[in-house]
Amino acid sequence: MTTPAEPSRIEGDSLGEVRVPAAAYYGAQTQRAVENFPISGTRFPPAFIRALGLVKWAAARANMELDLLDPALGAAIAAAADEMIAGDLAAHFVVDVFQTGSGTSTNMNANEVIANRAIELRGGTRGSRAVHPNDHVNLGQSSNDVIPTALHVAALSALRADLLPALAGLAAALAEKSREFSAIVKIGRTHLQDAAPVTLGQVFSGYASQIEQGIARLERAQAPLAELALGGSAVGTGLNVHPEFARRAIGHLAARTGLPLREASNHFAAQAACDAAVEVSGALKAVAVALMKIADDIRWLGSGPRHGLGELILPAVQPGSSIMPGKVNPVIAESAIMAACQVVANDLAITLGGMGGQFELNTMLPLITRNLLESIDLLAASARNFGARLVRGIAADHERIARMLEDSLALATALAPAIGYDAAAAIAKEAAASGRTVREVAAAKGVLPPADLDRLLDPRAMTQGGFLGGKPGAPG
Repeated sequence: MTTPAEPSRIEGDSLGEVRVPAAAYYGAQTQRAVENFPISGTRFPPAFIRALGLVKWAAARANMELDLLDPALGAAIAAAADEMIAGDLAAHFVVDVFQTGSGTSTNMNANEVIANRAIELRGGTRGSRAVHPNDHVNLGQSSNDVIPTALHVAALSALRADLLPALAGLAAALAEKSREFSAIVKIGRTHLQDAAPVTLGQVFSGYASQIEQGIARLERAQAPLAELALGGSAVGTGLNVHPEFARRAIGHLAARTGLPLREASNHFAAQAACDAAVEVSGALKAVAVALMKIADDIRWLGSGPRHGLGELILPAVQPGSSIMPGKVNPVIAESAIMAACQVVANDLAITLGGMGGQFELNTMLPLITRNLLESIDLLAASARNFGARLVRGIAADHERIARMLEDSLALATALAPAIGYDAAAAIAKEAAASGRTVREVAAAKGVLPPADLDRLLDPRAMTQGGFLGGKPGAPG
């Protein structure tokens, strides 16, 4: 039994005629790209397609204002672009992300989809070219300025609407745990070995500060993204572009999105390089590294439950093993760690993509776009999930923390200013060999009066910093 051939229509471009699916809004150039790039099955993300629709909408508005586009035709283009922005035409964006390095195939995909939909809105037939994808939809534009513009709009929108609020929520959750745990003194660790005491609240304050610093880095990185290449045309000179086009189109974009968008101060840099994307990716990588450190610490502090560190009690969100009954794993932390690793990997791809600018154009724009937007999405989703499903449910095992603290040889650190480093080290060594605590060995040796020993070995006092001992090398 054979399957009937898919209904099709004929559309043309500068290379000739192409058979296109009859139901498709795209045309000949898009169909060629579909055939030319059967690479990954990965498309540009919806956030980018939405931003590209916004650019086309703003361009139509500007061109109508400049009397370059017939008002009725321009209104139909703007209406079709609105449908693209809303996601109603998403099924017609079919080009693989690994395509022409300028993103021309996807720009033409948008031009053809909008043109054919605008034709329909005016009562015409798809493929008639009554609204032309190049002459009308792409008027005053080039893929070389449109694609980086859409990238900046998409990334800036995602940062402000999604990632920054998600990170703020995570920072707030960590800060709340810092306050909740402020009275719990635990043993600190450096080099994976016992170190001076800290409060659990101090530890979580460090985590909260890492996320807050990441937010600050991303906020600083927004400024370069606000500069748009639109108006530069093919090589940055603005050839075939009305002198007022960029200002007007970017004004419409800014008003609709609420973003502080502006025309690039230098169009040649804006199109030949992707330095802003590389900078933002670096800030995203710093956030990913911070998230990984925090998640890794928390899963280690919650290791056990009986034969690990076990200072933290992590919320049990799902069974941890298909074979070991009762096992519960730190799966939320592991998820965040994997997402962070992917963001770091994406940063390398973006860095290499940023190096792909030769002469007047960067030809790795699709690669940079895909990875940058994925990194933003991954961090936003991970931050929300990590805060809601792990951080907010963490509890402390007070008894275990207190027991490990009292047993720690690192408490001898506080004795050094009063009795000298060598004497304090000898006490720690004897405690380790005998299985006794530092307090027990020091009391048995009578190195200090009991009151002074209690004062120096007060773990909470140690967390406050300062000089606790008397004259170094002498008791009292």
